[in-house]
Amino acid sequence: MNLRGRNKVSPEFSMSSMTDIVFLLLVFFLLTSPTITPEALDLILPKAKGKSSNVQNLSVSITSKLQYYIDEERISQSQLESLLKSRLAGQKDATIILRAEEGVPIEKAVHVMDIANRNRFKIILAVKPE
Repeated sequence: MNLRGRNKVSPEFSMSSMTDIVFLLLVFFLLTSPTITPEALDLILPKAKGKSSNVQNLSVSITSKLQYYIDEERISQSQLESLLKSRLAGQKDATIILRAEEGVPIEKAVHVMDIANRNRFKIILAVKPE
């Protein structure tokens, strides 16, 4: 006489539900990844309300005649990177305020942003409040 039960618990684990979840996550990340731009420069955009800061900043200005200034000193575009490095050397959280006048080609502003990105300086794009 056979007294064994017919219902045996299988020690195997079914992975089908886990693969469904992984597939859904994969589709989600594939659909949302084009909206992420990892190559973008980190810009700190100013807000309309004023905020005081104890950090001393350096100002880079570009006029509509494509003249470059660090604070109030006129410089050439070729001197820009070396002067920024020397003036911001040793400062913790070195920050550059970029003031580009209306009508300045975007390439000139991007050039300054690229210098800041290469040297790991923070950069703030100054705008006129509305």
